[in-house]
Amino acid sequence: MPTSSPKWERILVSLLANIADLPHLEAPRAKLQALLEEVRTLVTQQDLHAASKQQISQRLKTLLADGKKLSTFLRTGVKEHFGNRNEKLVEFGVQPFRRAKVVKAPVPTPAPVPQPLAPKP
Repeated sequence: MPTSSPKWERILVSLLANIADLPHLEAPRAKLQALLEEVRTLVTQQDLHAASKQQISQRLKTLLADGKKLSTFLRTGVKEHFGNRNEKLVEFGVQPFRRAKVVKAPVPTPAPVPQPLAPKP
């Protein structure tokens, strides 16, 4: 409940108790009473939506997990049917197994051999 509502309730109760002394405040009091009732209704709806949101989030999480499992199963079935090297797999979003290209390593050049230092005279 919003923080203003306890203050609103207190002034409404006090105004009702003293309505004979404050008849000119009846119209604004009635408006505040209506606002308070609408605030309570909206807070209740908000709470219901929060609970519903949690349920929907849990259901969505379950559905996503189930979908992930099924799509993995289906991709495996497609690979089993076509073979893991068939390019048709790309159509299903599956990377076909391709041989790694052999890259020939360059022949290393021998490092220069350091010359021994000549003795100083």
